[in-house]
Amino acid sequence: MIGSPLASDPHASRGREFGEAGAGARGPRSAFQRDRDRIVHSIAFRRLRHKTQVFIAPDGDHYRVRLTHSLEVAQIGRVIARALGLDEDLAEALCLAHDIGHPPFGHAGEEALDAALADHGGFDHNANTLRVLMRLESPYCDHDGLNLTWELLEGLAKHNGPVTAPPWALAELDAAFPLDLTSYPSLEAQVATIADDIAYDNHDIDDGLRAGFLSLDDLLELPFVAEQWRTVERRFPGSARDRLLRELVRSQIGLMVNDVLDETRRRLAESGVRSVDEVRAAGHALAGFSPALAVEERALKQFMYERLYFHPEQLAAAARAREVIARLYGALAVDPALMPPSWHQTMPGDATGRARHIADFIAGMTDRYAIDTYARIFGEAPEGLRNV
Repeated sequence: MIGSPLASDPHASRGREFGEAGAGARGPRSAFQRDRDRIVHSIAFRRLRHKTQVFIAPDGDHYRVRLTHSLEVAQIGRVIARALGLDEDLAEALCLAHDIGHPPFGHAGEEALDAALADHGGFDHNANTLRVLMRLESPYCDHDGLNLTWELLEGLAKHNGPVTAPPWALAELDAAFPLDLTSYPSLEAQVATIADDIAYDNHDIDDGLRAGFLSLDDLLELPFVAEQWRTVERRFPGSARDRLLRELVRSQIGLMVNDVLDETRRRLAESGVRSVDEVRAAGHALAGFSPALAVEERALKQFMYERLYFHPEQLAAAARAREVIARLYGALAVDPALMPPSWHQTMPGDATGRARHIADFIAGMTDRYAIDTYARIFGEAPEGLRNV
């Protein structure tokens, strides 16, 4: 399917928050291609190479981090978007940007910042993604932020569906540049969400096996995985186990992608939607797994939480990471001069503004910068963070 009428059209974009003169001066790129390129060239995107995906500050070179995860999501998202005739550039940009708001140490860091800001609106990594892209990452002389298209920002804000109670950061941004938060997003955004699920469902298996937190026997407890493993063994008899395991991951990704394509086409045909606006007004997601595979995918997620994400060593590292972020926040709140001059000299005067400013600084840290800053302030490197 090429050029679906359900594809977002960069020539019909709702525009950018700030008008731009001479918008076509830097080459023959569509509005969504320019979005993607602005994300790839941003400092916030580069920082993802040292931010936690599954394992905190891993020593091994082969473990995934937020950057490699985002690239893998983008590859899967682009394949699905192309097969459905959607705008590949918008889908890719959404995939690349979806984790930019994560603080150091992943969800453990997010929990610590949320607790620190309990009296000031809390902290949400998805809302922070929008805050980074629309306000904090500011390479241009005439406006704050990257000034991305409405469609890109809308997709990031609502990639998990309508938002009826936006956290403070998203509410502020929506007031400045309304994103129609109560409707569903474009198909490109829905594809980006499912591509994220496919990527981390399978690539986290790869990292869990590499680290020794998972075993093949554990995985074969899942009928879905066991069936794929038997298929791989029949196709490649006598192959080394490490190669078979990597083939297993590829096989599962392919199966999930094909299932999403079949199910999404079925839903689109059944719904009768004929335009992007009708996609937004459909009242439910139109891209997703079939009911049968959705059950298997939920079982896989539950397994991964029990055996990998909530592994005792992982929980211990996460607890230590939360302590590191909490102590960093506390130290900076007492003495903002511990931050670089560009940060402490722009500290707001009110309590809520100060709290959020400190959180902005910490959330932008990489794992290793947070560790180095902790060591500089407290005179010792934090222990117990790395478990691989």
